[in-house]
Amino acid sequence: MSAQRFDYLLQRIKPFITHKRTHLNPVSLQERLAVTLRVLASGTSQNAVAISYKLGTTTVSRIVSEVCAAIWLGLRDDYVPFPKGSDWKDISRDFWRMWNFPNCLGCIDGKHVTIKAPVDAGSDYFNYKGAHSIVLMAVEFGTALLQNTLQLPQPAHLSGTNTNLPHVFLGDAAFSLNVNLMRPYPGVNLDDGRKIYNYRHSRARRVIENSFGILAARWRIFQKPIEFTPNKVVDVVKAYTTSPSGEVQPGEWRRVVADDTNMRAVARMSTARASRAASAVRDDLKTFFQTQQGLVPWQETVIEFIEVV
Repeated sequence: MSAQRFDYLLQRIKPFITHKRTHLNPVSLQERLAVTLRVLASGTSQNAVAISYKLGTTTVSRIVSEVCAAIWLGLRDDYVPFPKGSDWKDISRDFWRMWNFPNCLGCIDGKHVTIKAPVDAGSDYFNYKGAHSIVLMAVEFGTALLQNTLQLPQPAHLSGTNTNLPHVFLGDAAFSLNVNLMRPYPGVNLDDGRKIYNYRHSRARRVIENSFGILAARWRIFQKPIEFTPNKVVDVVKAYTTSPSGEVQPGEWRRVVADDTNMRAVARMSTARASRAASAVRDDLKTFFQTQQGLVPWQETVIEFIEVV
């Protein structure tokens, strides 16, 4: 992180980490932020960082918790504002322009972040992969989606057609098909139309899949089991989503996290049968992707290549 970004971040979180002076030599605000960034960005243990800064391990642990909470409080309104009104329409327009997926408002995904087994955790936090973890996912968002309280835009016509469809989010096979939440067609021996849909769906979802890779590349604490309490891991994740931690070198994160196994996909979360209305939305999108208005020139080549591979 550059000096300018460090100073900017410090000023934004300063109101939330300023303490009354209770020690002769208190840890400065600058040092508290530096300690936290060192732990998160390098993945170095809190004990090692404590030795490096000549601080107590308990002090470093408390500093990391406080600073992560302050980063979230200081930056959340600017960096992760919840979309509303015209924001949704702007997002939909950008998804069509950049990823050629119509009526799309975003992607949803989930990852298991492996953590050190909490004391007396028992089966709590124990996942199907045989390790302890927390699931990294926007639970509040998912609840709002299912309860229809997101104030989504009204259904809109697909470009150049009379087909009127609701706006959707894109999930993977872990999620159930919903009128406002699409998932790929299941199965192996699919017809070309379904293969094309799955390709277009997968292509648009790169934005969120890449986000998890960039997360692990920037903050290397996510590249191995995290020795924090579950609540503290949540604070770290929230801090990351708001922190302007530097520029991204295109594609560089793939090299950094190529062998990473600490963030695993979640298992299927529901076996509920999709409604006819939800299936119809996906089928209409599948049809649209095979029309002149909806196709991309390379999609046939891609599905042929996938078959060969």
